[in-house]
Amino acid sequence: MGTAKYSEIKTHILTQIRSGQWPENHRVPSENQLAQEFAVSRMTARRALSELTDAGILTRTQGLGSFVASFKSQSSLLEIRNIADEVKERKSNYSCAAVVLESIEALAPIAIALGVEPGTQVYHTVLVHFENDAPLQVEERFVNPKLVPEYLQQDFTEITPHEYLTQVAPLTEARHTVEAITPNAQMCAWLNLYNEEPCLQVIRRTWSERGIVSFARLVSPGSKYRLGGHLTFGKRG
Repeated sequence: MGTAKYSEIKTHILTQIRSGQWPENHRVPSENQLAQEFAVSRMTARRALSELTDAGILTRTQGLGSFVASFKSQSSLLEIRNIADEVKERKSNYSCAAVVLESIEALAPIAIALGVEPGTQVYHTVLVHFENDAPLQVEERFVNPKLVPEYLQQDFTEITPHEYLTQVAPLTEARHTVEAITPNAQMCAWLNLYNEEPCLQVIRRTWSERGIVSFARLVSPGSKYRLGGHLTFGKRG
């Protein structure tokens, strides 16, 4: 019974957030309020809030309570941003070229990353993003068609995959790894590199409330791109 109740509380909170009733930074009812509303113990209410906090859906501040998290806080150290916006904020011209737009059978590594069976048809795109007509980033992305059936029908010179996916399958979670790589000949050609200049590679998986939406590889020349972040640490009492 306890398990059903804390799960019921989590579902209620998620429903309020997804419906827009509780926007970012909205204060969530306290443990005592939830315990009273759902006729459960305070411990059961605390478990529901704690699990949503661990998942990055809520943030908890001692003495203030629980709040709906912004997606920036959910994305860990890296903020998920639209590359077109980044370029335009630098007062530069943004453009994009679609190199690959296809449906393919997922090999085992891709299938595992998307949470589908090997051999399942998935969408595959390769785009080159430009800043002032110079290649800035290659974006290779695999997308689950069941969650985003019209993905390949989009004009990615007009709307980036990030923008489109955010509209049709709002992100609830993202996981990524960052590493330096030596680009192969094909990557050098896409990025217009005349030697094997070290590149920055970000591997990212994104989720919506219905499951894993996409698996992407973002590669940028080390001389043209960098990542930054701002961490704030609480004062020690």
